[in-house]
Amino acid sequence: MATDGPKLTLFGRLLVLLFIGACGYGAYLMFHKEPLRFSGTSAPNGQPAPSGDTKGSSGPQTEVGIAYGTEKQRWLEWAVEQFKTTPAGAKIKINLIPMGSLESAQAILGGDRRIQVWSPASALYENVFLDEWQLKYNKSPIVRKEALALSPMVFVSWAERHDAFVAKYKEVSFQTINQALREPAGWDAIAGKSEWGLFKFGHTHPNQSNSGLMTLTLMAYDYHKKARGLVLKDILDPQFQSWMNGIENAVTGMSNSTGNMMRDMVLRGPSTFDVLCVYENVAIDYLKSAEGRWGELRVTYPRENMWSDNPYYILDAPWSSAEQRTAANAFLDFLISEPIQRESLKHGFRPGNPAVPIRFPESPFVAYERFGLKVDVGTMTETPKAEVINNLLAVWQRNRGNR
Repeated sequence: MATDGPKLTLFGRLLVLLFIGACGYGAYLMFHKEPLRFSGTSAPNGQPAPSGDTKGSSGPQTEVGIAYGTEKQRWLEWAVEQFKTTPAGAKIKINLIPMGSLESAQAILGGDRRIQVWSPASALYENVFLDEWQLKYNKSPIVRKEALALSPMVFVSWAERHDAFVAKYKEVSFQTINQALREPAGWDAIAGKSEWGLFKFGHTHPNQSNSGLMTLTLMAYDYHKKARGLVLKDILDPQFQSWMNGIENAVTGMSNSTGNMMRDMVLRGPSTFDVLCVYENVAIDYLKSAEGRWGELRVTYPRENMWSDNPYYILDAPWSSAEQRTAANAFLDFLISEPIQRESLKHGFRPGNPAVPIRFPESPFVAYERFGLKVDVGTMTETPKAEVINNLLAVWQRNRGNR
């Protein structure tokens, strides 16, 4: 009979038992050992921070609040999503805060700690803002500023009513709008269309929205037939005030948002507005949707115009940190890069980066030329001094307060 194989000695059995015991102890430590504690990662109660804590090895995100005019909302929201996919964007959280341009200026002057960047629709209110800030803090609040995108002002009207208006008055201007608003019989006197009711003109609230303040400024330039050198005497002219008040007393549906007012015109049709004074880019954004609802719109440019340059001001405010200013710079560099500027063109803006062209087959300025869009918009006015803007607003406010 064959014999069995070699058998373990007592010493060999002991080694096997020790090996099995060591494996079991190792497994116990693996599943029951307390996690390592790292400096700076403890929760408020002193316990280790849970897995996935935002203060891990990549560090916390730097948050930047941007108070911006809503006319560029869709473009900025798209840009923020794109920025998140970049290495810089992974470490920076952009908080978009939609506000009227003048409303946001007053919020910053009032110490709104959410805001590290101010991006109004234009630089029109900049001088007033700087004067008020320096009275409070005795220094400049602006670290860096750049124009993100440009847009002039336009009159936008329904095509049928535009044609009837021009047949009567030859052009759309503040002078002819004033005449139409003074017609007691409205459209019946203008074009024999009593069913159209009174002539309705609208713009935004000048104390809250930049486009409303730009509208008043362009009225003053139009009345005095000048493109620069608007002075305090021009604003205090009783005849100018009477003429401007004639328009303002008849303005319809004043809003604090240019985009919302344009949306209402397209949503509700000609019963709401016949003509609006808005940014060109806002009109472009709604040209196609209006056509599918109430018919075509027409865009007309005022004789004297003004750029809405959508500045981006990085603030040196008491509540903004060096890290926040650096992060705000990184987002600004991203916004003025060519790919992001090209996207702004899709929303009707003229890119602030001069390397980005405006004329090409897919450009709205080519595709929508039949609606009245122009690349060359004529005479551009200069920004008046702070005292002129302040008194223009004061004249407007006195008139509104007496109604």
